[in-house]
Amino acid sequence: MSKKLSALIVDDEEFARENLKMLLEEYCPEVNVVGAAGSAELARNMVEEFNPDVVFLDIMMPGEDGFSFLESMNERKFQVVFTTAFREHALRAIKESAVDYLEKPIDIDELQKAISKARESQQFKASNKVTDERLTKVLQDIVLTNSVEKTVVPTKDGLAIVKNTDIIRLEAMENYTMIYLSGGKKYMSSRSIKAFEDKLDTNMFFRVHKSHIINIAHHLKEFLRNEGLIAVMSDGTQVPVARRKLQEFLDKIDNIG
Repeated sequence: MSKKLSALIVDDEEFARENLKMLLEEYCPEVNVVGAAGSAELARNMVEEFNPDVVFLDIMMPGEDGFSFLESMNERKFQVVFTTAFREHALRAIKESAVDYLEKPIDIDELQKAISKARESQQFKASNKVTDERLTKVLQDIVLTNSVEKTVVPTKDGLAIVKNTDIIRLEAMENYTMIYLSGGKKYMSSRSIKAFEDKLDTNMFFRVHKSHIINIAHHLKEFLRNEGLIAVMSDGTQVPVARRKLQEFLDKIDNIG
């Protein structure tokens, strides 16, 4: 019986980590999940402790993303399977660079194919290893071309992937965040508004108030001063602008375009 493939999951979303672990345990018996890390720092410690054969790596993480994590690994001995919600150019770049990927939400068949490829490439050092320079180029392309395209929203039913241009605003509700989209759709997420703020493109979104982030690039309709400081959005919603945020907000508006 062949040795199981040891795997480490790296993703800042607890739901995403647990979901992938469950899928691997249920549908990929040839894999042994040795750990799951919610940050790059914790992942480095686990790599040193467990020496995994493959790392399932989320690309867009707050603080230190997948790019920074791999760049910090002086001698990378593990294979990388990216987990990402982003498509098109980024995924083609990954594919062409012989680095595998799984698109969120993860498809079971695609997961099994990735594992099969990882097993076949277990001796990747000799022939299939992606050079550090090429890997760096791939990840830079991902960050540059996709950071403004989509956002992954953890919900009670799983994950929703929405276009950033469709997001009108986000509102904090205690430890939850309500995301309002064009067309009247909305999602309640267990992620804090600060977590969204850390990931959203600052050229498109601005936190006007401790409880509100708005899409200034696509959905800000007008700004009113007559009864307080109010941002009027494309759906007619009136969002308060904190006085301490006013000048920065006005500067952002001036730079739109």
